[in-house]
Amino acid sequence: MLVSLDGFSKDQLIANKAEMNLTAKMVDGKIQGSSYMGCNRMSFITEFKKGGKVKISKGVSTMKACQDMNLETSFQKKIEKMTKYSVEGHFLTLTDNNGNSMKFVAADWD
Repeated sequence: MLVSLDGFSKDQLIANKAEMNLTAKMVDGKIQGSSYMGCNRMSFITEFKKGGKVKISKGVSTMKACQDMNLETSFQKKIEKMTKYSVEGHFLTLTDNNGNSMKFVAADWD
């Protein structure tokens, strides 16, 4: 579950049921990831590398037009720019080269 993204409150993230799923089997060092930010389903490839580096490929998305797509649009623009990751307990934090970040917590924790 997405719990922190610049410009959005935790209540907004919860209301949109914002989530990212990275539970698919790793194949050749890559994981097929997916996300949902309240409107469309998105899919992308993630590569977690040594030294806390991550590469997230350009994703694809369903194309529904929804009333409020601010969170989804922001997430799509930012997710591909993430270059570093850290795992602390049940939290995954992704960070870009400018210090912007997004933080996730395992779905069975809050």
